[in-house]
Amino acid sequence: MNNLEYIKEKLKNSFDVKYRPVKTVIGNATVVFIDDLCNVNMISEYVLLPLRGFGKINPKKGSIDSVKEVIENVLDIGATDIAKDVDDAIMHILSGDPAVVFDDYDEIIFVETKGFPVRGIGTPETESVLKGPREGFNELIVNNVALIRRRIKNPDLKFEAVVVGEKSQTSVAICYIDKIAPSELIDKIKNKVKSLDLRFILDTNYIEDALKTQNSFFDTVGYTEKPDEVCAKLLEGRIGVIVDGTPFVITVPYFFLENFQMPDDYYLNKYYTNFNRILRWIAFFIATLVPGLYVAIITYHFSMIPSLFMFRLAVSRAGVPFPTFFEVLIMMLAFQFIKEAGLRLPQPIGGAMSIVSALILGDAAVGAGIASRITIIVVALSTLSYFLIPKLYGAVSFWALILVCFSAAFGIPGFLSGALLLLIQIAELDSVGYQFLFPVGSISEYRFKDVVLRGSLKRISKDFIKKGR
Repeated sequence: MNNLEYIKEKLKNSFDVKYRPVKTVIGNATVVFIDDLCNVNMISEYVLLPLRGFGKINPKKGSIDSVKEVIENVLDIGATDIAKDVDDAIMHILSGDPAVVFDDYDEIIFVETKGFPVRGIGTPETESVLKGPREGFNELIVNNVALIRRRIKNPDLKFEAVVVGEKSQTSVAICYIDKIAPSELIDKIKNKVKSLDLRFILDTNYIEDALKTQNSFFDTVGYTEKPDEVCAKLLEGRIGVIVDGTPFVITVPYFFLENFQMPDDYYLNKYYTNFNRILRWIAFFIATLVPGLYVAIITYHFSMIPSLFMFRLAVSRAGVPFPTFFEVLIMMLAFQFIKEAGLRLPQPIGGAMSIVSALILGDAAVGAGIASRITIIVVALSTLSYFLIPKLYGAVSFWALILVCFSAAFGIPGFLSGALLLLIQIAELDSVGYQFLFPVGSISEYRFKDVVLRGSLKRISKDFIKKGR
């Protein structure tokens, strides 16, 4: 079976695969390409015409008698080479590169003339900013690499390509800055990615699961849609992982304190930024601790409540048939339902539906005697606080419920025990070998300079710390 027959057998029953016979300067050949993935005009002008001897570059004197000479003296296009074997040629065809299969030669030429439709460079929907770059990654890996390369014009910036997925054959790029990123970290990430034994990979989350060594609601692998954020992390010595087909780029290591940092923190006034960061920390404690503390005090320690407020609270709770624990649990679940519904509905109606549902639900719950006004205020304040720390939403939601259960069972001692478990959980996590709480309670050193409050940009940009584990 010759090369063309082998390719036809592998790609049979695919109507979009085209076979274009052509008489070339070294004999008959067939150009194999996928119609929707290639630029047909480029194939006609820069592949077919030159192969037939009508290109802008005329062959040198003497006959062309090898495939290598066709590349050097005939083809008038920048990116072209000889495939390693026929299977490699098939992979190029499936990636959008036409393959030239000669009848009388075993070598197969591939030519880069990709032309498939892609989403343009737009504003990231999950990371909006008040000030700063508006560009966001898209689903094409070469575009994402270009967005990073345009910002860091450094020869030490490396992009190593890996193909992952036995069936999907997905392109993955590992990016880092040599001499800044720790060499042991680079080797560890490369070995992890290259050793992935997966049938297919469609998103960065497939790689995130491999990089996580512990089960937790907290993300120990970072992700972002913004090229400027990836560049900043690369300059700190992080590793980026880009997966073809998704606009999210992984960055590791990822630390707990980064959940309180937003993309435009470095483009706004330092004092305003630090004020917002303090608000995020307050929101974290409100969202996590307040529901559980409320249940503990109302259920077991109502003597801690001022007497004047106690009377108002008693009036508010009059007629509510459920214990405080079930009351809080019902309202927390109701707000979760509203949030998920608003997120999954089409964007034009999702936000309006969430607001209307929350108002109607709160008023109806009080009118029906299912919940008291103070409970709705506590749960609504806790839910609202989630949205100030979007990257911690899942973990905070889970741990808030855990603390409510501990408080309902044991009161303040149970609440403190649950809070201690939360602290232990955060402290024992690691991100690809680095402590998740770094630099809090850690003697390890790293180039991570931005901690609780943002310092001057000069210090963040110019100061260096030795790398360590």
